Parts: sequence; structure tokens; C-alpha cells
Amino acid sequence: MDLTGLAVQLISGAVGGNVAGGLFKNISLGTLGNSIAGIGGGGLGGQILSMLGVGDAEAAGSLDLSSILTSVAGGGVLLAVVGVVKKLFSK
Repeated sequence: MDLTGLAVQLISGAVGGNVAGGLFKNISLGTLGNSIAGIGGGGLGGQILSMLGVGDAEAAGSLDLSSILTSVAGGGVLLAVVGVVKKLFSK
């Protein structure tokens, strides 16, 4: 994976985290928290799916649409998980 592809994954993940935070206000962590969770989800999501053989392993982290969408979804999913866990522990 090249650095440009990694940067696209991380930025796409941050976007996904912020979109999910905007849609689900009850699990939002604020802009910075949403971005951090999204960045982690974007990076991890692309790597996990490529290890599972979903998509093209050579294209993981590249600039193709499936890689970008996977990172956006990964960012949103990780934000949702972190937000729900945070909410459970705050009770």
C-alpha cells in the first residue's frame, strides 16, 4: 500500500465517523472524537477486509471507489461501537 492510499483510507474513515456522528446524535463523540474513531475504523476496515479476501488485496488502500466506501463504512461502524460502549459505561 502506498502512502496516498493510506491517506485516502484515513480521511475517508474520518468522513464516515463524522457522518455517522451527525446521523446518530446519541452516540456522537464530538467532531474530534468522531474523526479519531473514524480514522481508526477507516484504517482497520480496509485492512480487515483485505485479509478476509473481500475485494482486491492489491487494491486495498488504493484510490478505487470500493476502497473509499469500505473506509467510510469502517469509520462509521467503529464510531457506532465506541459510542455505544461509551454510553453503556456512562450509566
